[in-house]
Amino acid sequence: MAAKDRTAPALEKLGVVLTDRGSKYAVTGARVSSREEVDAVLADLKSDRAYAKATHNTWAAVLPSGGLKADDGESGAGMVILRMMEREGITGHVIIVTRWYGGKKLGGDRFRRVQDAVRAYLDHQGGKPA
Repeated sequence: MAAKDRTAPALEKLGVVLTDRGSKYAVTGARVSSREEVDAVLADLKSDRAYAKATHNTWAAVLPSGGLKADDGESGAGMVILRMMEREGITGHVIIVTRWYGGKKLGGDRFRRVQDAVRAYLDHQGGKPA
């Protein structure tokens, strides 16, 4: 089976987990083992129009080949997710934090909201994704 014929790993969408000054944050994750699977998960998530139109879909993954991250315009947010995953010892997983901008800049609080979203995902998973 060619990589492009593969279906994306199953997404676990928690939906909107918090809001701050009009911005909404959602978190999604999936088990992955390669960059191709990460890309498939992102494509699957963005097939939902609401997520495709989000201001940012920031993500990080820890794969056997190492950590990957992308800020999607939310400078530094991918590193926040990656550090949290590394601290928790999470491997073979991608975590995506989605933000719909609410019209007010959050400054450094945006990193706390990313952390809150990742923590909500980890708590939902019982501490560590299965």
